[in-house]
Amino acid sequence: IFPAIAIAIRAAGPAIIISYILGGGLVYVILFALSEMAVAKPHYGSFRLYAQEVFGPWLGFLVGWVYWTGLVLAMSSEAMAASVFLLAWFPQIPLAAFAMGIIIGVTLVNLLGARTLSSMESGLAAIKLGALVGFIGLSLALIVGLFPGKNPVGLGVLPYESFFAHGIGGVAGSMLIVLFSYAGFEIIGLAASEARDPHRTIPRAINYTVIGLVGLYIAVMAAMLPLIPTARLSEEASPMVAALSSRGLGWAAGSINIILLTAILSTMLAATFGLGRMVRSLADAGHAPSLLIDKSDVPYRGIIFSGAAMLLMASLG
Repeated sequence: IFPAIAIAIRAAGPAIIISYILGGGLVYVILFALSEMAVAKPHYGSFRLYAQEVFGPWLGFLVGWVYWTGLVLAMSSEAMAASVFLLAWFPQIPLAAFAMGIIIGVTLVNLLGARTLSSMESGLAAIKLGALVGFIGLSLALIVGLFPGKNPVGLGVLPYESFFAHGIGGVAGSMLIVLFSYAGFEIIGLAASEARDPHRTIPRAINYTVIGLVGLYIAVMAAMLPLIPTARLSEEASPMVAALSSRGLGWAAGSINIILLTAILSTMLAATFGLGRMVRSLADAGHAPSLLIDKSDVPYRGIIFSGAAMLLMASLG
């Protein structure tokens, strides 16, 4: 639940819940199909390889490089966003130094291999999920009036809100950002080749991840909507931070910024995992320089190449 999601919430209004349900359903259908292919043929090229086998080498080339380029740009933006959070606490350090340090750190962790990465990523993900659950708990306490000295919020601002703030068009427009919230699930397919028992672990991972996160996102939105008018949300702050601050819980809102930083790092670690394996798949197929071919379990060259590209793209920020 990052600051940019405020744009989607303003566009859809309380109907943002419908956007998350639609987005979750779409992601589930796509990943269910991906899991069938990944179980039948686990390969580090995943969806790029499947596209190439069915539609030919040009589509395999296109899918691989479009995915790699988009993810490099997105993760460079994530590094800049994390740097902005850090800059608020350490204003004397240049923004570029933070961004470069984050990208280099994420790249080095990925070079340690999937097992080390998995342990670190699991810890960061647990913090992120714990924060969402904590926000839901605080919001419910405000709604039912469990905080001393605070009246129950009840339905709060919801009776004064139009459910479809900008009609069906607003819901459709919000989907552009809502679907970005679900980005990263495809990493499950890219990890299939390194799973010990892909026939069992891949379908289970997809079911648990999609159903769990869709439910969690919807619960967060349902708990937040009574606390603050959607029109007051701004992309300059996380909607969760704005909602709690509007109800006098600034101390809790401040801690969420720390959680957002860990969430960004978690996203970047997982994305760099996928980037390195996509580059190796492209190189093996002759769609990338042979210098990037790597036969070891960890695609060191692809990871370093992707890290260098992220440094270059971050400089544009």
